[in-house]
Parts: sequence; C-alpha cells; structure tokens
Amino acid sequence: MNLNTKERTVYLAEKLAGEGDLSDGELLELIRDRNGASAERLRQLAGEVRDRVYGRKIYIRGLIEFTNYCRNNCYYCGIRRENEHAQRYRLSEEEILECCREGYGLGFRTFVLQGGEDPWYSQDRLEHLVRAIRREFPDCAITLSVGERSRESYEALFAAGADRYLLRHETAVKSHYEMLHPREMSFDHRMQCLRDLKDIGYQTGCGMMVQSPGQTLEDLVADLRFMKEFRPHMIGIGPFLSHKDTPFRDEKSGTAELTVYLLSIIRLMLPQVLLPATTALGTAEEGGRKLGVLAGANVVMPNLSPAGVRKKYMLYDNKLSGGSEAAEHLDLLKKEMGSIGFAVAVDRGDSLMDSGEDDKEE
Repeated sequence: MNLNTKERTVYLAEKLAGEGDLSDGELLELIRDRNGASAERLRQLAGEVRDRVYGRKIYIRGLIEFTNYCRNNCYYCGIRRENEHAQRYRLSEEEILECCREGYGLGFRTFVLQGGEDPWYSQDRLEHLVRAIRREFPDCAITLSVGERSRESYEALFAAGADRYLLRHETAVKSHYEMLHPREMSFDHRMQCLRDLKDIGYQTGCGMMVQSPGQTLEDLVADLRFMKEFRPHMIGIGPFLSHKDTPFRDEKSGTAELTVYLLSIIRLMLPQVLLPATTALGTAEEGGRKLGVLAGANVVMPNLSPAGVRKKYMLYDNKLSGGSEAAEHLDLLKKEMGSIGFAVAVDRGDSLMDSGEDDKEE
C-alpha cells in the first residue's frame, strides 16, 4: 500500500480508532507527520467515541486553589519555593467551605481542592477539611490535588471522604523528569504515588505538559504508552507555558495545536477517560477550550476561588481567571459550550473507566 504522508497519517488515525492502540512507531509517525487532514480525522473520530461513551455532556468541576505556598522548587512552576515575587496566600477552612457553598448553589457537584505542597496544611488539617466538606455536601465528589504524600496519608484522606485525586506525572521518561525538577524530587516516587492512589481506590488523574523544555516526540509516545497501561480515570494535559520568575522563563511555550491533537489520540486510546479542556489550553490560544472539547474533551474546571486570590495562583504567565473561566459566570460557559452543541451537566460526572460501560448510549 503506497500512501503519501497525508494518507498514511489519516490511515493511522482510523486504525487507532478501530483498534484502540498503535505501536510506538506508529504513534510516533502519527505525531511527527501530523497535518490538517490527520488532525481533522482524529477530531471527528474522537468526538464520535466521546459522544458514544458520555454523550454530548460537559462535566464541570469547581476549582478551589486554596494555597500557593509550596515546598517544591520545580523549574517550570510560578509558585515554586524560590519565587520571591509570588504573592503568597492560603485560604482558611471556612473560606474554602464558603467557596463550596457558592459553587453548590451554582450547580457544581464536584469540588477540586488544588494547592502547592504546603506544610501548614498538615495531615490533620487536610483530613478535618475533607470531613467538613463531606458532612456539608454528601452528594458531591471531593477531588484533591495536593501533590506527593505517603500512602498512609492518601489512605487517611480517602477514609475521610475524598473520592478523587489528581497528580500529574508531567513526563513518563525519568531523564526528562530530572530536567524539569530539582534533585530532591524523585521520578520513581511520583510514579509510586500514582500507583498507591489507584490501589487505594481513588478515581485517579494523571497528565503531562506538552512541549515542555527538553521533551522529544519519543517522550510524548512514552507518555501515551504509560497512560494506556496505567488506565487513569482522568487525564489532564496542557501546553507548557513559561513563567517570568522561573528558570524556564525564556523557554518557548507549547502550542494549542499539538495539545488538541494529543487530546484526540488519548480519547481514542482510552475511550472512557475523563478528559479536561484545561485553562492552560484556553490561555495558549483564544477559543482553545472549545477546540479541546471538539477534539474529544468532556470536562472543564471553572475557578471557584475567591476573586482576590485568583491572580496569585499563577503557575504560568497570563493565566486566565475571568470570563467563562470564572465559576460565577457559569452562564457564559453554558453559552460557550452550547454554541458548539454541548450541554453543561449538573452532576458528579464520575469516570466510566473500568466500569464496563464503554458502550453506553446516550
């Protein structure tokens, strides 16, 4: 079969949709030789799969960025320990509960507590916070995104009422991980944390940065292979975006184009996964979030944090926090999603991964 490059990548897209996987060499080829035709075919196929499994629903999560103190010093992150220009803050338990109350009234049934690895938020404080949210909002899902902890800590937080945990692996290649993080951070420990979370029973999310410094196309294939084998419940990917107060300030940012392309590939490899169209994607390109949804994503995370702190949780420059990114403007988000034929769902939006419902019809 003598195909030109465009025909070959379209063939690979269709093979991926039919079989749910490709060899590493084929994945590399599909990414390396991507073009408008393969992007469009992937988008169509990924949309069909997402619609078959989840319907044309967009699940919303209320994001509460409750502390920007962090003990880590990741080279790419604007809230890294050594950034002396960051305006630090942490929300009290009552402030967090008030965010949840506001979000519940707006229709949110999942709250995502995201923060730096802040030692002030001890195990006891976090457990108390989770119990307080669970007690007041028994019908809601509680998602934590507070970094690397011990298995015992994860177990206790799960027992306290947390349902889900997001921990980006950032990269599935150890040598690349070590380019992005200081020596005190361990690739092996990050991966062990993910295995522990899934083993404990959390709906577990991982994810990576697209086109982060030093990343090769082979690294991206390794990410896809890791996620295919790990089978997380959610995958959050976004383009690398630089921050002016980090060692990577002069590095070139990633593109919405490749991120959207990878979203479609991930949807075809893992049909049941929950796949957000991230704030980073919307920051990288105007309308990026809609592009992500059209490419197979089905989750968005509007910001429920108090307005006064949103611009302080600045992981990268120019992070969006207003308009349809803001939870209080949910009507704008509904219009945005409605304009491309999607409805915002008011429910927990649990993952169907490993539920046996991959052929669910809406």
